[in-house]
Amino acid sequence: MLIGVLGLGYVGLPLCREFIRGGAEVIGFDVDPSKIEALAAGRTYIEHIPDETIADMAASGRFSVTTDLSRLSEPDAVLIAVPTPLNKMREPDLSYVEKSCESIARVLRKGQLVVLESTTYPGTTREVMLPILEQGSGLTAGKDFLLAYSPEREDPGRKDFSTKTIPKVVGGIDQASLDKALEVYGIAIDTVVPVSSCDAAEACKILENTYRSVNIALVNELKMLFDRMGIDVWEVIEAAKTKPFGFTAFYPGPGLGGHCIPIDPFYLTWKAREFEQSTRFIELAGEINTAMPEWVVGKVMHALNDHGKAMKGSRVLLLGMAYKPDVDDDRESPSYKLMDLLAARGAEVDYHDPHVPVIGHKREYPQYTGKKSVEINAENVAAYDCVLVATHHKAVDYGLVSSAAKLVVDTRNVIPAAAGQVVKA
Repeated sequence: MLIGVLGLGYVGLPLCREFIRGGAEVIGFDVDPSKIEALAAGRTYIEHIPDETIADMAASGRFSVTTDLSRLSEPDAVLIAVPTPLNKMREPDLSYVEKSCESIARVLRKGQLVVLESTTYPGTTREVMLPILEQGSGLTAGKDFLLAYSPEREDPGRKDFSTKTIPKVVGGIDQASLDKALEVYGIAIDTVVPVSSCDAAEACKILENTYRSVNIALVNELKMLFDRMGIDVWEVIEAAKTKPFGFTAFYPGPGLGGHCIPIDPFYLTWKAREFEQSTRFIELAGEINTAMPEWVVGKVMHALNDHGKAMKGSRVLLLGMAYKPDVDDDRESPSYKLMDLLAARGAEVDYHDPHVPVIGHKREYPQYTGKKSVEINAENVAAYDCVLVATHHKAVDYGLVSSAAKLVVDTRNVIPAAAGQVVKA
């Protein structure tokens, strides 16, 4: 079977890898020529997928990459893994999905299966994709071509589960589409979970990420309350998780990052308006999580004041630009908001991140494009008025930071509070 993967990012490239390992032939499509050039040269651009993996994929003789979207007619199945961001009004931006469908529709042939993997609101496959594919191709879904939805569940850097071992939820617009999608994913994925419709599969992913968003908002709110009460929220969570039932530990932070949790719940709240239904619980969680960078910057300001320094003119070193530890994925990272807020208040901000040596182009923060990570050593750390721990990479020597820094504001509980210059945030 020939599989096409449209979008070779953190979701698409691992999919290519698993289908090749499963014995399929794969064509990878992307509109970014730099990605195609890198893969064709055997180089990776995703840290947790090493060059050796790309070389193995190429050595199979069953992997090719291209920017030529006219070749989308060739695969038996086309899997779409493109971004689904929010616009400035926090409304769904489906432009990448729509453009992908338009490209597919121009060359869609009878018998092909099209599957969307991008996270979105319930109804997208049926209400957005299907009309574009049918009108653009003149073909009929369920009769001439097949259509399904299967939400990506990638978690970059995770060691205990992989693309292959994470169960894959699949919904089709009809039984034939579902059956074919199950057959296709069965090549690459250990466990495939069928559901009754594309809408149910879309809702499944939204539920997963909303669940995490709400629980993270709860501990973030408790963090702010316990801070005023003089209670260490981290100690409380560690104590609570000793209960063997009825409690799942979630941890506070400086805000939400990644391409799913900060975005997906807003997709659902937007869709809920169509049904005249308010989603107050979800929206409140979103408000709390979105406000966390402001709260952290406030803690930095007060900590500097306590050390006789104003925020304006202070030098701040931000540790971690990636949104989670030990990966190079900085999509939607709260560190960018932290950097922006600190700079707006007059601080001079640098960063250190061993996984993000240079900041690439960010749509919302183009002013930081090309900014480079500074080296961590005792002399450098001591030169800053405050070190702000935003992401807790294992590669960072926190003992050095603790001993050399004048002041540390720690949002990840990685530096012992016994160190007199440490403020938890």
